[in-house]
Amino acid sequence: MALWEYLRPPRGFTELWCEDLHTLAELARLRSRLRLTTTGSATVEHPEQDHWSERLVLIADELASNALRHGGAPVAAALSRVGDRWLIAVSDSAADVPPTPAQGRDPGKGGFGLYLVADLSVAHGWTSVGRVRKTTWAVVVAA
Repeated sequence: MALWEYLRPPRGFTELWCEDLHTLAELARLRSRLRLTTTGSATVEHPEQDHWSERLVLIADELASNALRHGGAPVAAALSRVGDRWLIAVSDSAADVPPTPAQGRDPGKGGFGLYLVADLSVAHGWTSVGRVRKTTWAVVVAA
C-alpha cells in the first residue's frame, strides 16, 4: 500500500471556511485562523490541552506549503468538521503531480513533511478533478 493513496476525502463533513493562499508568508494567517476556529484563540494559550489542534495546524502548514512550492496557483485551504473529526483539504492546480514523500534523501535536506502528515492524521490521501485541480487532505480527531 502506498503512503499517499489516491483517495477521496471522507463524506459527511461540513465546510467551515476556505481560504485562498498566494505566498508562503500567508501561512501565518492560515495557522492563526485554524487556531481561532478550533480553540477560540489565534495563539496557543493552553499547550497541554491544544495538542490535537496543533497537529491540525502542523498538517495544514505542511500541505499548504507543499502546494505553494510544488503545486500551482490558485492554492486554497479548506477546513471542515463533523463531530470531533476535522478535515483539512488543500488544493492546487498541479492535478498531474501526486504528493510524493521523499525517498533516499539526506534528512537534513528536508522533504519529509508528507511522512509527518501521515503519522499525525487518522486518515489522509489525495484526489484530483480531471486535469485541473489536485487536493491533498488529512483528518485529525479532537481529543
